[in-house]
Amino acid sequence: MSEKPLQERRVIVTGGAGFLGRFVCQALRDRGVPQHNIFVPRRAQFDLTNQTDVTRLVRNAFGKEKCDLIIHLAAEVGGIGANRDNPGRYFFANMAMALHLIEQARLDGLHQRGGSFVQVGTICAYPKFTPVPFHEDELWNGYPEETNAPYGVAKKAAWQMLDAYKLQYGFRSAYVLPVNLYGPHDNFDLHSSHVIPALIRKCVEAQRRGDKEIVCWGTGSASREFLYVQDAAEGIVRAAETMNDPTPVNLGAGFEITIKNLVELIVKLTGFQGGIRWDSTKPDGQPRRCLSTERAEKLLGFRAAVGFEEGLKRTIEWYRANS
Repeated sequence: MSEKPLQERRVIVTGGAGFLGRFVCQALRDRGVPQHNIFVPRRAQFDLTNQTDVTRLVRNAFGKEKCDLIIHLAAEVGGIGANRDNPGRYFFANMAMALHLIEQARLDGLHQRGGSFVQVGTICAYPKFTPVPFHEDELWNGYPEETNAPYGVAKKAAWQMLDAYKLQYGFRSAYVLPVNLYGPHDNFDLHSSHVIPALIRKCVEAQRRGDKEIVCWGTGSASREFLYVQDAAEGIVRAAETMNDPTPVNLGAGFEITIKNLVELIVKLTGFQGGIRWDSTKPDGQPRRCLSTERAEKLLGFRAAVGFEEGLKRTIEWYRANS
């Protein structure tokens, strides 16, 4: 996207200190981007929902030098419970961050000097009953699953903003949609985490306490696809290297597993000996999620490298060592 090779670019990575962000920053360093050319804004210094803070970030991240690439990972997001409790906040925060960052990058002339913007979207933007596997062309063919629709719609609106800015201003960008991520450094808070870290924590803690069972939300019938976080970071950096328009690109592993089978697998890998009780009063969320990954392979040369059981083992080992 940029006239400069990646290793010579100055990169702002919003959310760069987070779960996915630390792996994206490592992938940039592995490509030869020096640490001093990677700027990670911290929330204490920059409120990305505030226009003044975003202006200060884009203009001053590298002093008198200008940034060449913005990778926007920062998001306010959680699992089904957190989405249900915070629909207004999740819409506002995610919409405001993208809105201010994209517009400020345009005002700062990012695209005019060969720079670009990478927006990380979400598969929560897909319609609730999207045919499986999800193809990118289906993004507008229905309303998202209700519990995470505000978050998903905000992220999808950012894609439309990038598309409109390309048409009017020639703004360079990429838009990727990672499937559910998991791996070391994930959020393991039981209320706000996603399904894999929540299940790992439940099983490990229940094993430590000697509990006779764990309780899981829903019926277990819903299915999901999961991508190891290091693979997702690789896909994002490849998008930064190769894309110059916001054609949506799925990042996934190309398989799905029911929540029931996922729970049984994590129980086996953690060594928890107790039973599993399903609380069917809790929602299952979107019935199925599995992505078509053909476009990512064609446009980015991307395929997931880490097998699912191997990724789960690494994540469980990390949690045991750091919990």
